[in-house]
Amino acid sequence: MTALDLLAGSPPLFVVLAVLLGLIVGSFLNVVIHRLPLMMEREWRAQCAELLNQADPNAGQPAFNLWRPRSRCPHCGHLITAVENIPLLSYVRQRGRCAHCGAAISLQYPLVEALSGVMAGVVAWKYGPGWPAAAALVYTWFLLAASVIDVRHQLLPDDLVLPLLWLGLFAALFGLFADLPSAVIGAMAGYLALWSVYQLFRLLTGKEGMGHGDFKLLAALGAWTGWQYLVAIVLLSSLVGAVFGVALILFRGRDRQVPMPFGPFLAAAGWIALLWGGAVNRAYLNWLGL
Repeated sequence: MTALDLLAGSPPLFVVLAVLLGLIVGSFLNVVIHRLPLMMEREWRAQCAELLNQADPNAGQPAFNLWRPRSRCPHCGHLITAVENIPLLSYVRQRGRCAHCGAAISLQYPLVEALSGVMAGVVAWKYGPGWPAAAALVYTWFLLAASVIDVRHQLLPDDLVLPLLWLGLFAALFGLFADLPSAVIGAMAGYLALWSVYQLFRLLTGKEGMGHGDFKLLAALGAWTGWQYLVAIVLLSSLVGAVFGVALILFRGRDRQVPMPFGPFLAAAGWIALLWGGAVNRAYLNWLGL
């Protein structure tokens, strides 16, 4: 009996293993969320210096990427040990504080780890062992990292969104979630839909209503789910975003002029569409009486 046969014969075991893997990956996603924007900023500074014929501001500095240097406490510089880096458990054990200086650890870290674990478990429960589950896990983790970065920096990095787009088209070659024609049309229509809204809004108001990263993200979602689910994704994300925005204004006094990132709502709707898109479309069509 192979390991795959064992997992296929025990769905609960597969879900548990997926949750554990999700917790581990969630810990790495926190590194991506923290470091990728800083890496992009360093790259932009280097490019600007090159255009201005100035010295590279990064020259002579130690390597900084997703792997180096080792993670440290931002307050005291204490190197995070393996024991202190166990997903969720280390946060609970240390009561949310650095083991060395006692400074508070951002709640983002356990939340991202927990979300990664729970979402991985849902994917495993939905698809069971096999390539669709593996692909959906990758999709999930890309969306989670991009969403948190967008919340923190109002930025959807091309380094995450564009690979997600190409991976969606690659998955369509094997018909994992959508056939290739549907995926290609979904990518094209997804980008053009929000690009058109952006251009119309700018023409009418003279303002930019959303970032270009949102166009690319919807294109990526269309590549994964196919064009058939784009309407549901846009409607669902717009509805949730509107409700969330109104709630922030009413209960937290958020300034209406302060922009709110749309990427997380698109990502959430895209994740739902990949797992339950058929049911969402049927409910939507039934509501319209079609």
